[in-house]
Amino acid sequence: MPIDPAAFRHHPRLQGQITDPDTSFFRTFSPAEFDNVIREQGGRADWRYPDEVRTAMMAETLGDRLNDDIWVFGYGSLMWDPGFHFSEIRRARITGYRRAMALYDAQGARGTAEAPGLMAALVEGGTVDGVVFRIDAAHAADEVEVVWRREMVGPGYLARFLPAETDQGRVEALAFVGDTTQEDIRPDLPRADIVRYIATGEGILGSSLDYLRNMLIHFREMGIPDPDLEALMDEVLAYRAD
Repeated sequence: MPIDPAAFRHHPRLQGQITDPDTSFFRTFSPAEFDNVIREQGGRADWRYPDEVRTAMMAETLGDRLNDDIWVFGYGSLMWDPGFHFSEIRRARITGYRRAMALYDAQGARGTAEAPGLMAALVEGGTVDGVVFRIDAAHAADEVEVVWRREMVGPGYLARFLPAETDQGRVEALAFVGDTTQEDIRPDLPRADIVRYIATGEGILGSSLDYLRNMLIHFREMGIPDPDLEALMDEVLAYRAD
């Protein structure tokens, strides 16, 4: 079912830039399907939560909120490929957190133990621009499960409801924040390591460089600036050119 054009009433420019949820890889994504591949890449056997644990975590975290409309904050690929159906999208800014290439990947997705990669995570400090999606209460349980299965694959993220400012007013949005107690969330990596990991990391989902390049393309198309990541791309390309 295509996204209702009314969902883009605040930002008509975004219509056509969001992947139809029914065609999204993330709509039917199953972490268990990657067990063998992760093992072959040298990843940890406990790389993911068992399905029943993940489901219980969602029920405990959201509780009665599933009876109401739920806003979900996107700061990376979730912005253009959410995988869930929504009724409204707004540009949003969250204060107290920033987007950073801080998800260390040696599990085989976009990096390996021999050549680690990096992906984006939401970490403390600064501000971050993105979008929020509103999921109707009538569909909240099913649609939030889609994003929960995607973001809460295993240890690494914490689900938090954070205040997000939009031109239409403040909303409280579900966001997935990097858990710095986990070894795969590394917000304090030296810049030189960040550059090297992005320049050389590659796994079954592609390279860390392609991941960063794809993010920046979509940020430009959606009118969401990120000067730091633009500068980082220049540094990564210079590293590869040496």
